[in-house]
Amino acid sequence: MYACVGLWNTFFLVLYAVFDLSKLMKWCTRSTEEIFSLFISIAFAVDAGRDVVKTTTLASLIWSPEANRILHNLTSAALKLIFTDLHMSEDGICRRETSLLFLLLMLGTVWMAVSLFNFNKTYNLFCFANNDNASKRELLADYALPCSVIILSFIGSFVFRDIPVEHFRYDEELQFKRARLEDLPWTAFGACMGLGFSLSLLFFMDQNISAAMVNNPCNKLKKGCAYHLDLFVVGILNGFLSLYAFPWMHGVLPHSPLHVRSLADVEERVDQGHVYEIIVKVRETRLTGIVSHILIGLSVFLIPYPMAYIPTAVLDGLFLYMAITSLNGNQMFERITLLFMEQAAYPPNHYIRRCPQRKIHLFTLCQMVQLGLMCFFGFSPWPYIKMVFPVIVILLLPFRYDC
Repeated sequence: MYACVGLWNTFFLVLYAVFDLSKLMKWCTRSTEEIFSLFISIAFAVDAGRDVVKTTTLASLIWSPEANRILHNLTSAALKLIFTDLHMSEDGICRRETSLLFLLLMLGTVWMAVSLFNFNKTYNLFCFANNDNASKRELLADYALPCSVIILSFIGSFVFRDIPVEHFRYDEELQFKRARLEDLPWTAFGACMGLGFSLSLLFFMDQNISAAMVNNPCNKLKKGCAYHLDLFVVGILNGFLSLYAFPWMHGVLPHSPLHVRSLADVEERVDQGHVYEIIVKVRETRLTGIVSHILIGLSVFLIPYPMAYIPTAVLDGLFLYMAITSLNGNQMFERITLLFMEQAAYPPNHYIRRCPQRKIHLFTLCQMVQLGLMCFFGFSPWPYIKMVFPVIVILLLPFRYDC
């Protein structure tokens, strides 16, 4: 059914591209983009938080030898690796140092990555901030995430090798088998069509919102956009991936805007004592996208080693880093912080100068209600509720336009 849903999704995405339905995004305001971007950040944080809860919960349990024997008999090899090898000692007592190391690796990855990401704002590394040294700090900031992952993976896999931690999981047997759609009953195709349509709405919104944020006038891009072509290419690629039951792909937040930011020249300007960053120009090139995806493909040859040396906690720290860095420039998040700030300390933003404070807070609360509604449907434990999530995202367009 996975392949059938993916093929229906491809069918609807191609229809959207052929009939120019991306023109509907003219009703997508910055408010919708900010809500969706903040939801993605929350989703990254929730995924990392679930792993923390799972690890700490398992590490706090104390198993008797009888319960340990039953666990060995009931679980598969993968579950025994997670539950037994990672969280239990030989006498059946869980090892709490595993959860502590998990937190240290995750938070350490976030701290180091964010510190290096903001390294270009400091005068460290050299005594004088000449142009050459500034470019070196900028280079270090661009590679903040890979440096943090490598360093914390080394610490987790070698420095604390005596403490068992969960590492990157992989399948030793890589198979390319076509999905046997002919084995599905005809009733399943109808159900898959409904699921594929709902999924296509999510792809449509996610792809177009990401493209709109990338092509924001603040980024000062000179080359034109191609919303329909992007949607068509995404549909064709996912059709091929669905045939072989591979994970779907699309232009998602937050790495698409971060890609633009990494290619941009940024300047700092001071206005009434507050420092702002503006983009001067962006090096618009296809080489970075091509090279990055070639390297992603070559990463298959890094399995099992050295990929197996990456602890899961480091990957969760990566998610938290992406959640934190995507908050930069999000006006909704900035206005949420105003709710907990004295009025005298408000930054001199253009909307603060022009709009009354009461209207600003009222608009922010309306956005928070919409965000809460998305979180309810997006993180609901009931699968049938989650199926409505793409419809909720689509309804953000007319709601904001009418308001």
